[in-house]
Amino acid sequence: MSKREAITRYSLIIKKVEKLPCTFDEISDYLERQSEIRDYDFTVSKRTFQRDLDEIRSIFNIDIQFDFSKKVYSIADEEQVNTQFRLLEAFDTFNALNVTDGLSKYIHFEKRRPQGTEHFYGLLHAIRNNLIVRFSYYKFWDQSESIRSIEPFILKEARNRWYIVAKDLKDNNIKTFGLDRISDLEITKKKFRRPADLNFDNMFRYSLGIINPEEEQPQKIVLSFSKFQGQYIKSYPFHQSQTVTETADEITVELFIKITHDFIMELLSYGEDIKVREPKILIDEMVAIHKSAVKVLLGK
Repeated sequence: MSKREAITRYSLIIKKVEKLPCTFDEISDYLERQSEIRDYDFTVSKRTFQRDLDEIRSIFNIDIQFDFSKKVYSIADEEQVNTQFRLLEAFDTFNALNVTDGLSKYIHFEKRRPQGTEHFYGLLHAIRNNLIVRFSYYKFWDQSESIRSIEPFILKEARNRWYIVAKDLKDNNIKTFGLDRISDLEITKKKFRRPADLNFDNMFRYSLGIINPEEEQPQKIVLSFSKFQGQYIKSYPFHQSQTVTETADEITVELFIKITHDFIMELLSYGEDIKVREPKILIDEMVAIHKSAVKVLLGK
């Protein structure tokens, strides 16, 4: 059995029990079906399955436990799963691409610039070892390039882009830098002391994306969508604070978030499919932007 086959089986087991606690027979049936789909042999004995659980615990830090009263397997701590599932998604994608011949016949890729993921390993190394980093950084707004020295704290994903959150040694302010605009990355041997009071969950708690103005206070936002468009909003929430209510005709979304440029751009992307109900300051901002757009279109 290849390592890829084993890790794929571990991934399938995790995903099966994450959706719903399962008996061993249910997991075994699922693995048998997946064997037919993926042209592997994922079937396991109960003894091998127990060894798989040990490997899953060791490799992915996910603890799948057996509930003796209900006779089912489930993940002990759901909060530990998020990061690991992103790794599993990446592995699934790699595995599918690696076994498919003539990719262009089956998969259509977006034509976009690289996201800077080639810098992942180096930046993670610098973060874990508190090493100052230097790089050349391209700014979209004035199309200039500058050399930056930073103390890297954390990698952050926002709307399918990756950023490094760091202290810019030019002015000692905490900033975010897009990985896709970094070049000539240099990891120095100079150490820095990581602030003990940094909490990035709190820092970005009320923000959509990477903009987090400290002077801005989060506000209650109420939006409404058609029943059809609202289904997409339910499946891919704006923000962790999102709550949803439904009527026969529309879906109402309530958020508690800062009104930032990133958030407004996200709302504008829905065009006529969105209605802003609250607060008035956001309604006025959206009206002003649309009026300005109309003037530009009419050449006024």
